[in-house]
Amino acid sequence: MFRPLHDRVLVRRIDGESKTSGGIIIPDTAKEKPSEGEVVAVGPGARDEGGKIVPLSVKVGDHVLFGKWNGTEVKLDGEELLIVKESDLFGIVESDAVASKARSSHDASTTKKSRKAA
Repeated sequence: MFRPLHDRVLVRRIDGESKTSGGIIIPDTAKEKPSEGEVVAVGPGARDEGGKIVPLSVKVGDHVLFGKWNGTEVKLDGEELLIVKESDLFGIVESDAVASKARSSHDASTTKKSRKAA
C-alpha cells in the first residue's frame, strides 16, 4: 500500500454521469476528467512554525472536490490515482442525507426572507 508524505492525499477519481440531463449519452472520448474523488490514503500532516504536526482535515473515505489540473497522476497496482496537497482540495462532499437537509433548510430560510421583502 502507498502512504503519502506530509500534507498530501491519495485520491481515486469518481466518474461522473455518462448521460446528460436530456438523456444524451456522452462517449468516453468526449468526457472530461472528473473533479470529484474518494480519499484513499492521507499523510500525517504538515508541520507548523513550531515543528508540530498539524493533522489533515480529510480522512480516508471522504469524497472531495479538486481542480481539473491539480495533483500528480500515478498508477499503483494497475489503478490510476491522484496525489494532491490538501490545500489544493476545494472541499468535502457531504452525504446526500446531510446535503439535502442543509439544502431544504436553506430553501426555507430563503423563502422566509423573500416573503418579508415583499
